[in-house]
Order: sequence, then C-alpha cells, then structure tokens
Amino acid sequence: MTDRSPYSARLGRIPVSRRSVRTGESLTTYWEYGSPGDHPTIVMVHGFRGDHHGLEPVVAHLEGFHILSPDIPGFGESEPMKAVHDIDGYAAWLNDFVSAVDLPEPPVVLGHSFGSIVVSAALARTPLRAPRVILVNPIAAPALAGPRGILTRLAVFYYQLAAWLPERLGFALLRNRAIVRVMSETMAKTRDKGLRRWIHNQHDLYFSAFGNRAVVLEAFQASVGNDVSEFAADIVDRTLLIAADQDDITPIAAQHVLVERFPDASLEILPSVGHLIHYEVPEQAAGLIRSFLEVPA
Repeated sequence: MTDRSPYSARLGRIPVSRRSVRTGESLTTYWEYGSPGDHPTIVMVHGFRGDHHGLEPVVAHLEGFHILSPDIPGFGESEPMKAVHDIDGYAAWLNDFVSAVDLPEPPVVLGHSFGSIVVSAALARTPLRAPRVILVNPIAAPALAGPRGILTRLAVFYYQLAAWLPERLGFALLRNRAIVRVMSETMAKTRDKGLRRWIHNQHDLYFSAFGNRAVVLEAFQASVGNDVSEFAADIVDRTLLIAADQDDITPIAAQHVLVERFPDASLEILPSVGHLIHYEVPEQAAGLIRSFLEVPA
C-alpha cells in the first residue's frame, strides 16, 4: 500500500463539490458528497486538528447518501470565528451552518471525537434538531481521566508551551512533524504496515491545517475541558454511539456509563481498534450507520 488512499476507488464513485457558506461573521467551507436527491442527508463534524478529509473513508462507504462535511472554523479551509473557539462557539457555529445550508428537512448529524462534543453541545444548547444522531469515538469522559491520562497531561503541557513561546516558535512547535508522528503512532492500532503508513501521511498532510495559534489553543482547551456526558441527558433525539475497545482517550467502561445518560441511545463497540475508527475500520462504521438509519447496502 502506498500513500494513495485505500478508499480512493470507492470515494471516486461519489460526486463531490466544494462549497462555502457564511456562518455568523465567518466563511465555512464544506464538501457535498452525492446529490440533494439522495437520502438521507448527514452533516459530519470532524475532530480536533483535522479537517473534512478525515471522514472521507466513512463517506466512501456511504454511497447513495447525501453528505455535507464542513471544515470546522479555524481548521482546513474554513475561516476562524470572530467569537472564542470554545464549545459554546462551536455549538453555535454548527447550528448556524445547518441553518445556512437550508436543507428541506433536518439532517442526521454525525460527530467524530471532538466533533462528538460539538454535536452534543449544539443539540443540547441550540435550536438544532436531528432525526438521528451518530457519535463516533465519542469523548465520554474528561480526557484527563482516560486510560492514558498521562499522555493528555503531556499534551496540555505541549499546548501551554506553544502558547508561552514567541509567535514564530510557538507556531513551529505546533506544526512539528516529529510530534505529529508521535501522536499518530500512539493512536493507530492497526498492524497493517501499509495502512499505518497511509494514516501517518494523512496526519502529516492535514493535522496542522489550522488558521492560527490562538485557534488551535482555544480549540484544544475546548476538547479537554468538555465531554459528551455533560450534554447527553438533554439530547432527546435517537442516538448511536460507535466506540472502540482500544480507545486511549476514553475507556470503554465510560462508554457504557455514557449510553445510559441519553434518553434514547444505543452503543456499538468495535474490536481491535482505537481512536481512529474512521481511518482503520470505516466499512464497519458505515455498516453500523446504515443499520441505524435503516438504509440497506
């Protein structure tokens, strides 16, 4: 396997368009897969430091769906918000985005990792409604309480150091390829050398695509300072949690506690994978999504 995506053939069969829409005082860039006539529509929200590319392997296995996948504000090709990039800011942005794309009916909403917190906060704290909700690798408990809390504490120090350093040095630290590789090696669980190489390449390409230092520091604080459990009880929409048994960020026991906090939720656990469900087992994730939405393959 080379640096070419193992999912490119499937993805190439799906029509895609790059679009932009104004959300509040900033511009959000998003990718539309499929056509508006396809059903159902899913709005996908990616995780911290990533962009829409990260969820494309899942998109590749959802041919026939209509999918809108934005870069969240301050990452990828979307402009930073004028507001602080905290969880309330991102929740308001998601509500604004769904309103701005003016869909004929409420979409299914999916969030991965930090995106799971953004989606949950938006459903709990804004007028956003969804017929179904899907949270992949949901952040079920405070990151510092995870099975590798020591690594999270090191990450906190890393981002604090980047904030304390002069602008140029802090920016260089945040984009240091060696540190990005350590993060990637830690998260990847697959033993397939080719797939690991491709995952590392994806992180090299897209893990440092942020607008400025302030954005990434604010978003990091939002990612470790909040979790889905804060919002679960207020999410009345039917919800699917897709978790992983080797996730270093959230212990599997916390996922079992989390699902009980929702009024109407179910939990699926994928084996032998960690926090990169979207990269390592997207076909299995897509199968669970199809079943949950009652859409046959």
